[in-house]
Amino acid sequence: MSVVGFDIGNENCVIAVVKQRGVDVLLNDESKRETPAVVCFGEKQRFLGSAGAASSVMNPKSTIFQVKRLIGRNFKDPEVQNELKLLPFETSEGKDGGILIHLKYLGEARTFTPVQILAMLFSNLKDVTEKNLEIPVTDCVIGVPSYFTDLQRRAYLDAATIAGLKPLRLMHDCAATALSYGIYKTDFSKTGPTYVAFVDIGHCDTQVSIVSFEAGHMRILSHAFDSSLGGRDFDDVLFVYFAKQFKELYNIDVYSNMKASIRLRSACEKLKKVLSANAEAPLNIECLMDEKDVKGFIKREEFERLASGLLERISVPSRKALADAGLSVRKIHSVELVGSGSRIPAISKLLSSLYGKEPSRTLNSSECVARGCALQCAMLSPIFRVREYEVQDAFPFSIGFSSDGAQISTGSNCILFPKGQPFPSTKVLTFQRSNLLHLEAFYANLNELPAGVSTNMSSFTIGPFQASSNEKAKIKVKVQLNLHGIVTVESAMLVEDHMDDSARRGNIHPQMDRTKMDSDSSTNVANSEDNTAVHSQSSDATGNGTLKDKANQRFEIPVNENIYGGMTKDELSEAQEKELHLAQHDKAVEQAKDQKNALESYVYEMRSKLFNTYRSFASDMEREGISRSLQETEEWLYEDGDDETENAYTAKMQDLKKLVDPVENRYKDEEARAQATRDLLNSIVDHRMSTDSLPTEDRGLITDECNKAEQWLRERTQQQDSLPKNADPVLWSRDIKSRTEDLNSTCKQILRRKSSPANSDESSSLDQQE
Repeated sequence: MSVVGFDIGNENCVIAVVKQRGVDVLLNDESKRETPAVVCFGEKQRFLGSAGAASSVMNPKSTIFQVKRLIGRNFKDPEVQNELKLLPFETSEGKDGGILIHLKYLGEARTFTPVQILAMLFSNLKDVTEKNLEIPVTDCVIGVPSYFTDLQRRAYLDAATIAGLKPLRLMHDCAATALSYGIYKTDFSKTGPTYVAFVDIGHCDTQVSIVSFEAGHMRILSHAFDSSLGGRDFDDVLFVYFAKQFKELYNIDVYSNMKASIRLRSACEKLKKVLSANAEAPLNIECLMDEKDVKGFIKREEFERLASGLLERISVPSRKALADAGLSVRKIHSVELVGSGSRIPAISKLLSSLYGKEPSRTLNSSECVARGCALQCAMLSPIFRVREYEVQDAFPFSIGFSSDGAQISTGSNCILFPKGQPFPSTKVLTFQRSNLLHLEAFYANLNELPAGVSTNMSSFTIGPFQASSNEKAKIKVKVQLNLHGIVTVESAMLVEDHMDDSARRGNIHPQMDRTKMDSDSSTNVANSEDNTAVHSQSSDATGNGTLKDKANQRFEIPVNENIYGGMTKDELSEAQEKELHLAQHDKAVEQAKDQKNALESYVYEMRSKLFNTYRSFASDMEREGISRSLQETEEWLYEDGDDETENAYTAKMQDLKKLVDPVENRYKDEEARAQATRDLLNSIVDHRMSTDSLPTEDRGLITDECNKAEQWLRERTQQQDSLPKNADPVLWSRDIKSRTEDLNSTCKQILRRKSSPANSDESSSLDQQE
């Protein structure tokens, strides 16, 4: 069973696994710890991860990257439109308002959703993991940003399912970081909680969490974020600066050339890293556009001035996280700075000023999320024993429910799961209904959400059901905010009370306390029970799915779920089949490519050996025929055979082997024959020496067998030596090995026969003594 953590970043992905000695980060095919989050559709096959990044320059319009920013988003969202302007591939609006990606692949126009592209990334990470661990991989924990909506979380689960993975949990990035930080730390205060601020500045976002640590326990107090502020925004500052400079100096407009834009953005990203360690840095790009080489230069002070607006925004999530946690800066024990975009010195200075202490870099900024996810997977896995450590995360949004258009009131407000609610969490709602029950889940506070996100989440239809009496039935609905941070209706039960007739005639209804909604109180009444309140009942389960107890009888009611913008089961099955077909095609292309390379290598190897190693073992006619076939095969490979199937290359290989194998066998058998001859002669010597203690009759039998074998070997060797090397041997090594086995077998039978009478005599004498 696998114990794996995946960190799917906007730019790179990291895989961590738990082994007996600790947590390891896996290397990809290029022996790198980070795998690009890139999918490239080439002419004949897909290129995923590192191969996709290497092929992106040649196929810019069919290379999909930064798909994390498109998952679960609406096409018309202004922020999404700004994202799409920076991406080279073609997109359009889907039927559900989502995003469709258009490209040409295998000569056809293809359409993919961001979920399908993400599934391809998951498939690549799954393959890398299985190659490293040499076992099948299914169970995993995946890191997600805290600002991900219900739809985005479901999209991650759908993508993982398409790829053949089974996520045990979707874990918030900062929660995973805090786990990898706290589980190993032993110097926390014993007098009270230790508060640590985690600031994660990624490629495209900034997340801040305030976490309380105690021995064996961590609790997330608050999450805050800026979903559109990350390292790439600082890259964009440099891009705009140099694009304007090159327009003035070289009269080139990089915005008009896709490849030039990609190359300049890549150069600006590298320049930003240089400026993190140096006060100034040059920029040089050869043949950027119109065959012009460009040069630039910038100082760190100038860069910080250009990015001053972005630097001001960095402090906003930190202030909000502190306010939501109800803590002052003085109570923060330390600040942990992580993320690929956190290396800019100005960011450290700003956070130092805000928190009053220098940010620490205790953790590996690029791997901490994956490591935390792997640790969480180990905790959830039955095969690993992990130190007792409680992880309590908090949900960053407020969630409400409504029934038939009226909000369900569960106390002083209409929020079922308030912001900061620890999860997983379960609430039980009680309704009085006579027919179908419709529930709507929604975000209760638009201000808590990222810009452009709809408040509508999902709807649930409960029923149909039939009450045994004419009165309205009592329906108990169990609503769960599960381990993934997804809201679901876990179950619905029809509860029928069994009361005596006097109570029923007196209209006495033994009901639990209810909070009424604003609308019709007789039909829209709900009671919320938190999962922390456990009601002990004596109940029995019948064979038809009915629960009975002393007071009432319960019947399970079907629940139909509708996710706004989500995938249906049919769409999910179709996507799985599509991914399987694409993976099979990629595998077939790779196998054909490998077979072609093997055939090409065989042609060159045999041509060299034919006139060197194998020269004396092939006749002139054989050499001429083999040489001609090798030449024809080489010409075919670079002409008609440049793009053929695996079977075609295999057939060509077999045709060549039919010509080469006889020559190769003669060469190999010469050495094998010499070794077999030595083995036979050694056996003859050993058997002759073993006859000293044998009776005369047995000694003579073994000596005769040895003489016969020696005579056979001498005669056959003389015949073989009289033949040229390019003729098929009359004495093969297999013949000598067979003769050796016969001699050993015969001699063993003689020795066994000699010992049998002695054993029988001993047994007879024992019988007589008795």
